[in-house]
Amino acid sequence: MKKHILLVEDDESIREMVEKYLLIEGFLITTASNGEEALQKCLSTSFDLMILDIMMPKLDGLEVLKIIREKSALPILIMSAKDSDVDKAVGLGLGADDYIAKPFSMLELSARVKAAIRRATTYSNPIEEKQSVLFIGDLTIDIMNFSVIKRYQTVKLTSKEFAILKLFATNQNRVFTKQHIYHLIWNDEYYGDENIINVHMSRLREKIEDDPTNPQYIKTLWGIGYKLEGY
Repeated sequence: MKKHILLVEDDESIREMVEKYLLIEGFLITTASNGEEALQKCLSTSFDLMILDIMMPKLDGLEVLKIIREKSALPILIMSAKDSDVDKAVGLGLGADDYIAKPFSMLELSARVKAAIRRATTYSNPIEEKQSVLFIGDLTIDIMNFSVIKRYQTVKLTSKEFAILKLFATNQNRVFTKQHIYHLIWNDEYYGDENIINVHMSRLREKIEDDPTNPQYIKTLWGIGYKLEGY
């Protein structure tokens, strides 16, 4: 079955170029030219991925991202001409799964799209686990159902955040460097962009920790990496 992508881009030439390429790659594409149209389509139709431009009329991409993240863990790939660390931090901090800067090659876009869908499929499909539900401190992590509960309250995680938490929860006491985390979670080579790891780790800690500045679950080993101490 073809994977269904919602492509949100106000620039008609870019939208048509990306749409044509992804159609050739075998995806089913629905397009939107502004934020309001994107929300309407996203909330009425099931998609496997959203490609979302930041700078758009009526409702910008970050506002769209914020609203969707309150309702769905749909994988979202941000694309924008604004390529600063601040924009990346804001976008990823709001729950985007990946970021690609304009101008980009169609090969890179296709690779990122396929990786995002592959990760989402891996973590949403039921798979056989030695232990499908993990109890760590006040957290109950249901690996098969892609859910986390903290003291009887559901914790809403993005697919990336869940993937990171699962990595540590299933490998307690093992130390992971940023390079290792990036390779395992993003399924890509690490080029020293620590900001992506830092933002996701900070966001995850805000959701699972009582005091994110003094984490009790995923600990930082300065100059080395991170680990989750066994419970």
